Amino acid sequence: MKILIYSLNHKPEKTGIGKYNGELAENLVKKGIETEVLCAPPYYPEWTVSSPYSTKRYTTELLDGAKVYRCPVYVPKQPSTIKRLLHLGSFAFCSALKLLTLFKKKYDFIFLVQPTFFCAPFALLFCKLTGTKLVMHIQDYELDAMLGLGMAGDGTLAKLLRKVESWFLKRMDVVSSISFSMLERAKQKGVPEDRLVFFPNWSDINFVSPQTPSQEFRERIGIEPSEKIVLYAGNMGKKQGLEIILDAAKEFSDDEKVRFLLVGAGAQAQELKETTKQLGLTNVSYLPLQAWEDVPAMLAMADVHLVIQKKGAADAVLPSKLTNILAAGGNSIVTAEAGTELGIIHEKNPGIYTLVEPENPEAFILALRENLELVSNAHNEVARTYAENNLDKHAIIESFIFDVKYKLDLLDDDESGLNTRKLESLI
Repeated sequence: MKILIYSLNHKPEKTGIGKYNGELAENLVKKGIETEVLCAPPYYPEWTVSSPYSTKRYTTELLDGAKVYRCPVYVPKQPSTIKRLLHLGSFAFCSALKLLTLFKKKYDFIFLVQPTFFCAPFALLFCKLTGTKLVMHIQDYELDAMLGLGMAGDGTLAKLLRKVESWFLKRMDVVSSISFSMLERAKQKGVPEDRLVFFPNWSDINFVSPQTPSQEFRERIGIEPSEKIVLYAGNMGKKQGLEIILDAAKEFSDDEKVRFLLVGAGAQAQELKETTKQLGLTNVSYLPLQAWEDVPAMLAMADVHLVIQKKGAADAVLPSKLTNILAAGGNSIVTAEAGTELGIIHEKNPGIYTLVEPENPEAFILALRENLELVSNAHNEVARTYAENNLDKHAIIESFIFDVKYKLDLLDDDESGLNTRKLESLI
């Protein structure tokens, strides 16, 4: 079997979609599946490309046994709505030119990751001309996120964009996504149910665990033993609404035992740092993205984890950072509406995390006070159990490959004839 992963992001990006794509490619190769990747140079979440990678050249490299084709891409230092569109469009155009050179590769299917939807027309044309099957995996609903965050209107243009989106989605051979609510949304957009596959984000539950020692990491970054840590780790972008963390930090400014630690990078990182300085918040610290080998210790160190999103984004964008928080048995506060996927998981698994209405500083601060009163570093058994039962990396990838092969009629004669997992509503 031969697969092309077609995605804007890939390894060695340390977080988000790039990290998941890298782990997926590595696992496919280990299963004996010939795997190639068409992607941009690594830039996320810092929004910068460092040597030896370039935004201007086509390159090829071998990573974990997978051949990786890198394409030129425009990477703005300060991404605005227009600059983001140019960024996505540049990758779609440059990667389409590279696709022209891959016509004789004879892939069994292309695994196209959204974002970016801009690549869908070129991928679909390629597959029609070569007889290749096309699987779209939806990590983020780009259009829904854009409309939900007010980046576009809801008039004629929005309606036209939704029709175009639906037209392309209905022409995919398989559509997968990371949550049941996102699959339901695909169904509402016109994708037949028998083409849907559940492919959630995962965690390496053997590597990330509550038992990981954290004292050495804590000392290395200069955190006092008496301090309780409120941790946000991940992308610092507009869709998160991270200003609410600074609101909370102001409320706790007189409490020397509470430290807010923001780890990561992103389009809003510099703005947050400047606001922190202007407000004189000495209880807020910033760190860059940490090496993967330090992540378990960092997660184990935190007393409270934060998963922050703005209203309207919670089902268009399911935060990947939550999987590792749950695997670490972290006590977390998640901002999401009750009817979203995150709200439903919370309802079905009491105690898994504290659910708070997005963009509600008063409720957020109250939840934070309650979580900080818990026993220091006591891990969350409900969260860890959920991770063990639902988020194991190897089980998820194994199941997904079987499901897709079944849907595309690619199963070998000696493979099991078991039915694919039936999609069930979480509601």
